[in-house]
Amino acid sequence: MTIHATRTLRGTLRLAAALAAAIAAAPAAAHGPHAATRTGPATLSPQLIEVRDALSKYTDPVVAIRDGYFSTLGCVVYPTGGMGVHFLNPALIGPTPDPFRPQILVYEPDRAGRLHLVAAEWFIPLATGITERPHIFGQPFDGPMEGHEPLMPRALHHYDLHVWLWKDNPFGLFSAINPEVDCAGHPYRMAEEPPPIVAHQ
Repeated sequence: MTIHATRTLRGTLRLAAALAAAIAAAPAAAHGPHAATRTGPATLSPQLIEVRDALSKYTDPVVAIRDGYFSTLGCVVYPTGGMGVHFLNPALIGPTPDPFRPQILVYEPDRAGRLHLVAAEWFIPLATGITERPHIFGQPFDGPMEGHEPLMPRALHHYDLHVWLWKDNPFGLFSAINPEVDCAGHPYRMAEEPPPIVAHQ
């Protein structure tokens, strides 16, 4: 083997090793912003895995619409993170939460406008006659709080609980806000503030 060929082979091997190291060091960057949407959180309880599997048909938003979920249009962002686009099924609203029938599905839009299912939300207005704070999956609901203006009347006092079944949330599985949710480029991006807590009356 000539000296030139030996140098070329060594250079090729060094380049291959550098590429392999770069890929190993940064796997998240190689898969884009919606990798967590496809794989979901790393750890879920058996009950939550069962719920996620049952609801995964709604990764196609058209299926959600056919089952009675309708888009509230706006992609909601807070100062500390995002929520996404909420699809509400009014027929499911009632005083008792059902693990397999969330009132709201939450989608994150990508830069091309496609919607990716990231969370489910259980939503119980006080007007349903509920008498105390609801619980599901061993978690107490947030609230009661005012409605989320401008997409929801302020007078719509309610409890809610978000569960990030299809996208990791650094703030926690049951946090209302996810700092990884991006509404940039969505035509109806809506900046909101957390609604005030109200008395349960």
